[in-house]
Amino acid sequence: MPPTESRDESIIDPGRPICDPHHHLWHRAGHRYLLDEMLADIGATDASGVCHNVRSTVFVECASMYRADGPAALRPVGETEFVQGVAAMSASGGFGETRVAAGIVSFADLCLGAAVREVLEAHLDAARGRFRGIRHAAAWHASEQIRNSHSEPFEGMLLDKRFREGFAQLAPLGLSFDAWLFHPQLAQLTDLARAFPDTTIILDHFGGPLGIGPYAGQADAVFAAWQRDIDALASCPNVVVKLGGLAMPINGFGWHKRERPLGSLELADATARYHLYSIERFGAQRCMFESNFPVDKVSCSYVVLWNSFKRLTASFSHSEKNALFHDTAVRVYRLDTA
Repeated sequence: MPPTESRDESIIDPGRPICDPHHHLWHRAGHRYLLDEMLADIGATDASGVCHNVRSTVFVECASMYRADGPAALRPVGETEFVQGVAAMSASGGFGETRVAAGIVSFADLCLGAAVREVLEAHLDAARGRFRGIRHAAAWHASEQIRNSHSEPFEGMLLDKRFREGFAQLAPLGLSFDAWLFHPQLAQLTDLARAFPDTTIILDHFGGPLGIGPYAGQADAVFAAWQRDIDALASCPNVVVKLGGLAMPINGFGWHKRERPLGSLELADATARYHLYSIERFGAQRCMFESNFPVDKVSCSYVVLWNSFKRLTASFSHSEKNALFHDTAVRVYRLDTA
């Protein structure tokens, strides 16, 4: 596990406002990542005592703190209740200036069809104005070497009639959809986006380019296939992209196995083609940097991660940087705090 601080790296552009639109909170077997741990990462300083200027964050579902009883469909509402409590703590002013979980994205089983509306309304009631959308992860692969999502998706779920009946409930309630899948499924997401042009879809983690199992050692072929499908997805104006999540073991870089912590220059160089191509195709107004913490923490620190994003955009305009680091996320997730 890399250190939570990286004092050998100076914070780049420390005054730049950041909204981190993708992180998790949990307390599960042998691992805790709650408000204190999140704030420790956000507040990690360099040798001169400065840290990244994270103003707000968005929580994304991770099957945490579900209700222990009651109807199965409504048990995920427990996660929203839990995160709403964390968000209220953060907003109280006693935990610093960062507003953690200013927006909440939770889980609802869209395969319930139209009946999922009851679940969505329960999330809205529980979040007290912070609920912004749902993520029903679709990441599925036939290979036994690739772990499918915790939501137990099935092959072709995004194309399923029942799933789409549930998906149709989002826009009328003003809710967005976070899409987590693997890169071979991107064409299915494009089909979904075209079928529901009034629903905002946020693509998580570049669409999960795989580098393990049958894709190990195939980095250039994976990138070429990803480019082709990203080109089609970018033609859908209702889709925006989260830039991050490439430090997970599934991406195949192997950084989580290293003894020496990963630095921001190496991270930026290794991931540049995904970042720059996404920004080229979608534009800065439809892209947002994300941490995906604590998942990506297996490979790098929070300091290093955001430094890598700042290295990648060193030549970008002021307005492009504003969009990528802060404004796109605040706009798309309709956050009350800036």
